[in-house]
Amino acid sequence: MLGLDLSTGMDGVVEKIEKLPIDLFAETLQSILVHLQDQNRAVDLIETCDKFQRVGTNLDQKAIQDIIKLMTYYFRLAAKSNLSGDVLVSKLTECSSKWSKSTLQLVHQLWTEHGALLHAHQEVLTMASIGQLVDIQWKLGMAVSSDTCRSLNSPFISVLMKIADTSGEMSYKSFEMTVQQFQNFYRQFKEMASVLETV
Repeated sequence: MLGLDLSTGMDGVVEKIEKLPIDLFAETLQSILVHLQDQNRAVDLIETCDKFQRVGTNLDQKAIQDIIKLMTYYFRLAAKSNLSGDVLVSKLTECSSKWSKSTLQLVHQLWTEHGALLHAHQEVLTMASIGQLVDIQWKLGMAVSSDTCRSLNSPFISVLMKIADTSGEMSYKSFEMTVQQFQNFYRQFKEMASVLETV
């Protein structure tokens, strides 16, 4: 489920968390919360390993990665389900009985401070999960009958878009535009292209 090392399991990861100085664990949780708010910025594993080594914590990279995976999973679960700090702590104690009271209090405190923001961020991500434009085709035609054209024999543009949704399935959207609407559509695409060139 989490991609954790099966030889250590949940209890093993929690035992490693419990060996960490509380301020170092708090800093790691803060990095995970920042990552979950800004999906483009990942938790820097190398930087985190360096921090652990500087304070004398002898955990290998895999163990640190397991800690990050475990806490990211539970924070993401809590954000998606809009869990309170109490319910999050309850979920953590269900996965392992090795948690100390002080560690759980830290998780509860940080979640209480940041949980609502992360939940709102998850809601935005869910609403903003739009497809990707794969292909666009167009053709010029002549209207014989139409709701939008004022007179018959008016030119129109027929557009067919191929869109991949977030799961990767393809769908097609088609629509018609008058020449004036197509010219406006073209201008907007041209503006987008010029803005993208400056980025």
